[in-house]
Amino acid sequence: MTPVWLEFERPIIELEQKIDELKIIAQDEKLDVEGEIKQLETKIVHLSNEIYSNLTPWQRVQLARHPNRPYTSDYIKLILTDFIELNGDRCFRNDPSIIAGMGKIDGKSIVFIGQEKGRTTKEKIYRNFGMPHPEGYRKALRIMEMGEKFGKPIVALIDTPGAYPGIGAEERGQAQAIAKNIMAMCTLKTPIIVIVIGEGGSGGALGIGVGDIVLMQEYAFYSVISPEGCASILWKDSKKAEEAAKSLRLTTQDLLEFKVIDGIIPEPKGGAHRNFSEAANMLKQAILTQLNCFSSIELNTLVEKRIKKFQSMGMYKV
Repeated sequence: MTPVWLEFERPIIELEQKIDELKIIAQDEKLDVEGEIKQLETKIVHLSNEIYSNLTPWQRVQLARHPNRPYTSDYIKLILTDFIELNGDRCFRNDPSIIAGMGKIDGKSIVFIGQEKGRTTKEKIYRNFGMPHPEGYRKALRIMEMGEKFGKPIVALIDTPGAYPGIGAEERGQAQAIAKNIMAMCTLKTPIIVIVIGEGGSGGALGIGVGDIVLMQEYAFYSVISPEGCASILWKDSKKAEEAAKSLRLTTQDLLEFKVIDGIIPEPKGGAHRNFSEAANMLKQAILTQLNCFSSIELNTLVEKRIKKFQSMGMYKV
């Protein structure tokens, strides 16, 4: 992948580049620069702690959207074995923006669903930039119902700017497909683990986002609308996205406080894009921990608790 860094990461990247340059010089001229390298590495640790402990909501949004961040397809390769992808909604076509199938995690069979953005330009177009069509949600529901039928737990990874808002998607029932998924996921008699691994955008996220446990990776975000969309509506100026991100309360800490999510999965220092393997291992351990928790819960009780969990969110009057 082409190296990409965000503006607030620049001081760290510059120090890392200096270390690389010193290593090359030391190798070419046979110099001992171990002391200088250790000093720079210590400086990187202190600088990283300072920067990543004080990120603004907008900077967290930028990290969640980082082009080198691991996607669903990356996690499939890193944490699953014997994965078999299943395609099509049995009504219209297959939607590549949602990957669905069955596989094993540490020998445990699961149904796995995730939104996929695509890495290269060609892949992004093929995956529709991670914005599902209604047939994507219908495919996801078909596979989830298969999981219920065969008694397999469901793991769903959310990473989308939102459901595709095009005319064709609306003509084929985009809102209905999302609403049907939300309703159906409330009563599926099998454990459901939902994890936001990047962007959790609007109804596009909710279409696979109803679970017994909802987790977020540390630098992901989850929101009813994108900061740019919010700024365009409230201030008629998308350039005020940074201000909107602060007002939306979309960070992991905010959502944990509001009890919208149940837990936060740590990421490698600097974000998941800095170390795919470590990020995948943290994600895998979180999934295994939750799967073990479900082993002794009766299915009807599980469904009742899931419904109550989502009914208790927000404030409303009857």
